[in-house]
Amino acid sequence: MPPLYSTSMYELRVESEFAAAHAISIHGSVEALHGHNWHVVVGVIGESLDGDGLLCDFHLVESHLRDVVGVFHNGNLNDTPPFTDTNPTAENVARHIAEALHTRLRPHVPSHVRIAWASVTEAPGCTAIYRMPMTS
Repeated sequence: MPPLYSTSMYELRVESEFAAAHAISIHGSVEALHGHNWHVVVGVIGESLDGDGLLCDFHLVESHLRDVVGVFHNGNLNDTPPFTDTNPTAENVARHIAEALHTRLRPHVPSHVRIAWASVTEAPGCTAIYRMPMTS
């Protein structure tokens, strides 16, 4: 298997949580609505540090992540965009969080800093990870 990165990288990990319900479709059948305490971890990577020795400010990432997942807290994912049109699986939730956080952070961080991945745990032992494409 090839290495994940071709150069040295720094990585920050920031965590958040939200409580939300969902009912996913599996092979055409919609399961019963049920809730989870979702645990989210995102990885932010970059090749170099700034003059202060930081990849980027943890608090900046925390704030934007809180905004991204905050719209889901104590709600029904099926009733919350983008999941009104997308099956709210853990995989799709992880992808949405990674892409939304990438979009929010882009204007606030150097161009070499990016979201690498997001993981979403909906129950102990059940985690989905979405890795952002290297070109994002």
